[in-house]
This record gives sequence, structure tokens and C-alpha cells, in this order.
Amino acid sequence: MAAIAEKLTVRAPEDWGVQPVPQERRVLRPFDFAVLWGDLAVSLLVMVAGTLLVPGLGTQQALLAIVIGTALGTALLALAGMVGTNTGVPTMVALRAPFGIRGSYAASGLNILQLVGWAALEIIIMAQAARALSEEYLGFSGYYFWIVFFGVVGTLMAMGGPIVVVRQWLQKFGVWVVIAASAWLTFHLFDAYDMGEIWRRDGAGGFPNFFQGIDLVVALPVSWLPLVCDYSRFGRRAGPAAAGTYIGYAIANAWFFTLGMLYVQALQTDPGGFVNALVTMLLPLALGWLALIVLLVGETDEAFANIYSTAVSIQNLASKLGHRLLALGVGIVATIAAANLDLIGYETFLLLIGGVFVPVFGILLADYFVLRGRQYSVHELYKSSGAYWYTGGLNPVAIVVWITGFFVYALAGQPPWLLEHLDFVSWVPGWATHVGGTIPGFIFSLCRLSGRVTHFPR
Repeated sequence: MAAIAEKLTVRAPEDWGVQPVPQERRVLRPFDFAVLWGDLAVSLLVMVAGTLLVPGLGTQQALLAIVIGTALGTALLALAGMVGTNTGVPTMVALRAPFGIRGSYAASGLNILQLVGWAALEIIIMAQAARALSEEYLGFSGYYFWIVFFGVVGTLMAMGGPIVVVRQWLQKFGVWVVIAASAWLTFHLFDAYDMGEIWRRDGAGGFPNFFQGIDLVVALPVSWLPLVCDYSRFGRRAGPAAAGTYIGYAIANAWFFTLGMLYVQALQTDPGGFVNALVTMLLPLALGWLALIVLLVGETDEAFANIYSTAVSIQNLASKLGHRLLALGVGIVATIAAANLDLIGYETFLLLIGGVFVPVFGILLADYFVLRGRQYSVHELYKSSGAYWYTGGLNPVAIVVWITGFFVYALAGQPPWLLEHLDFVSWVPGWATHVGGTIPGFIFSLCRLSGRVTHFPR
């Protein structure tokens, strides 16, 4: 009877808010994390991101950018996740240590904005594909119906929580059908198109160059950095959890970036029309419609993750609010946003995310692994005037490094949104604009903070 009761307790959605998850409730294994992060990286939106690499880059250049960007970005994701597993706290609470309790509120506010945007984009992608299916087989468009439908599904999953989603949905069903559909998409690509000709295609130049392409690839795993501890805090041990995270996410991210990059060239369409072109190609095929439905089903976990972690980030600002009620409110807002947005500007959105959050996690990793020797005093994370209060709840050194790191990222990468609004970037040396922003922004933040060890309480 005790064993049965324990199983029922684990399956029940538990609301830990921003409090540490008790050690006995940290039940996820490396395989659980590989399944979770692998499924999160399997996405039509990742394929859309892959389309942005060409024709600026040639096929071989784009593939190399995918490999390097995935390796770098996923390493950051896995390392940041170790903080959550060791402490049991969500990401925004972990950021209280380097930034101060009130300093973490700034990161939380920005994270809420980007996660609502991500949730809306995921709902849009699913609604576009479902609309094409319903037009073909049911005779109606129903675009806004599908927006509401997928918004509701993502919200309900977020209200259930990560253990329920991973153990009861992904492991038992979701991940296996997604792998099968992904394998079929890959087989069809190589079977139906002249991959030799596509492989030999050179880049047309312009944006992105090679290092900017790496930035675009890194932006996807980096976009999950503000969420990673929200899930890794349920892990049993930090090292194995990080390994599961890395293996699952890296394989799936590289796979789907590559599929998007190759399919957009095979279909000879532009990124803006890629989803419609892909759906149009798949529908007449014997298994195409089934693969599309499976991808839609698999896409729901991305909406879940964004809605769930938005609620957790809000709780960092207002800890007394209940998670399920917040998830419901966030789901409604994301659904309304999806009904009023489109995919124009997606490239800019990715680069802006990188500029904001790459320095944040350079600071976190320097603080946790270098300055504090992988030791945070968890109870102090919740105490005003404690070890992480600094000056009025803010660590000015970390804040300055964060802002400066953002400008290092922006000036090194010089994405189009910066060039359009800031005239002073013309003085930046030509070589600096070709190295991308991720590596300089991260190294600057990591090294600059590591060099200020005397400014941090022990």
C-alpha cells in the first residue's frame, strides 16, 4: 500500500512554487532529461530557424555552424542545469545569488516577456500546420480555432507540471512517435531530392555570415537557459542530469536545424513561406499527413514548457501566487498574443534573446563554478539582508557586467536590428563584426565577473 501511495504522490502535480524541491521529490533520471530536452528540441520552429542560415551560407558552411552552435549552446544549457539540480531551485531564484534578490527581478521580467513570445510563436506554428490539415481533409480553415485549441492544450500541460508531462506523456508515447516521424522526414528528404546538388551549393553572402550563423544556432539552446533549472531541480544528481540534458538536446537540435536548412533549399522557398511549403509537400504523401500530425502533437511540449516557466518566473516576483492559476493566466495571454502576431521578425527575436541572456549565464556560471566553488547557501536565497542582498537587494558589479556584456554581444554580432537604430556602431572595426556576438559576450561576462572575486560575499 505504501508503494502505491508513493506512486500516486509522484504522479500528482505538486506546486513547489519557487521553494527548493525536497530531495525525496527529485525523481528525474538522466533518461528522463534526455527525453524531455530531446523532445523540446524537436520542433517546427527549430526547422524554421534552420532555414535562416541559407542562402547566406552554403550548405556545408551552414552544417558546420549548426554543429558548432549546437555544441556551444547545449554546453551552456547543461552546465546551467547543474545549478538547479544541486540547489533544487528554479532558474530565476538561482540568479538571486550573482545579481541579488532584487537584481533577479530584472531577469525575471525579461524572461516573462520572451517566454510569452515563445509560447505565442509555438501556438502560431501549430495553428498554421493544423489549418493546412483541416483545409485538406475537413474542408475548413479554422485558424483561430486551432490557435485556441493548442493554447488550451499547452496550458493544461503546464498546469500538470514537468513530472507528469515527462513520465506520463513523453516517455510513454510522445517521444517515440516523434522519433519515428523525424526519421521518416529525413528518409523522404534524401529519397526525393538531389542531395548531392544541395550539398555543393555555395552561399550567396550577406546576412548571416558564418559566425552570425553560429549565433543563430546558439540562440535556440540559449533561449532555454532561463528555464533549465525549472526542470533540472527535479533531477536526482547533477552530473547525470547534465549528461542527459546535453545528449538529448544536442542530437535533436542539430537534427532539426539541419532538416530545416536542407528542406528550405529542396523546396526552394523563403523562410517566411517555409511552413506552408512544407505542409503542402507533405499532405499528398502516403505518410506525410501522419508525420505532420505527429510533429504537431510533439510541438505541444514546447508550448507547455514556455507557459510553465513563465508562471515560475512570475512567482519569483510574487511568490504567494499559485502556479496553476498563473499558468492559466499565462496560457490565455499567450493565446491572445498568438492570434495577433506572425513570424515576421523571428530572426531578430532570436538574436535579441542571445544578446540579453548569454551574458546573464556567463555571470551565473562564473559565480557558481568559479567564485563559489559550486556552493550556494540555499536558505540565504530567500532572506532579505542576507548573503545575497548586496546593496539594497542589487549586486551593482553583476548588473554592470550584464549591461556591458549585452553591448559586447551586440557590437560584435551587429545584427540588423542594431544597425537600424544605433548610428555609433560605425566605428567598430570591420574584423569585429565577423566574429559573432555569442562567444565575445559570454567570455567577457564570464571573465569579467571571475576577476571581481573580492566583491562577492562568501
